[in-house]
Amino acid sequence: MAAFARFVLFGGGTGIASSGALVVLSGTMPIAVANAFVTVVSTVAATELHSRFTFGGGRAGLRAHGQSALSALAAYLVTTAAMLGLHAAAPGAGVLVEQGVYLGASGLAGIGRFVLLRLFVFARPDARPRPAAPALARAQVVAAA
Repeated sequence: MAAFARFVLFGGGTGIASSGALVVLSGTMPIAVANAFVTVVSTVAATELHSRFTFGGGRAGLRAHGQSALSALAAYLVTTAAMLGLHAAAPGAGVLVEQGVYLGASGLAGIGRFVLLRLFVFARPDARPRPAAPALARAQVVAAA
């Protein structure tokens, strides 16, 4: 749970900053292009934060950045589809509605990213669960004494 709380803190902070950047950039370029730029920059930043603080592994290497980028690609597709769907369904939607849709889609994609990052990208071999040793029965303990 502590790792998930840190993931929410760092990922959510990056997501909120990305959301603000998306508002600014979408006024100067198509939403899909703005979202791609925001996704790339925020993915690099979030991967470093997650590697160092969320999962406690130090600096992220190229492999971790590459794997994280693949999960971010899926997140990009989810958020872009949500934004394009909103613009198709409600072309005059205001900034608050756009932010709600973007943050909601980002949140769902973020949960999926947490699972992937936790289980595959930043999984430590020494942290994998090991089978529990069988408990000794009372008769075995008495016989051993």
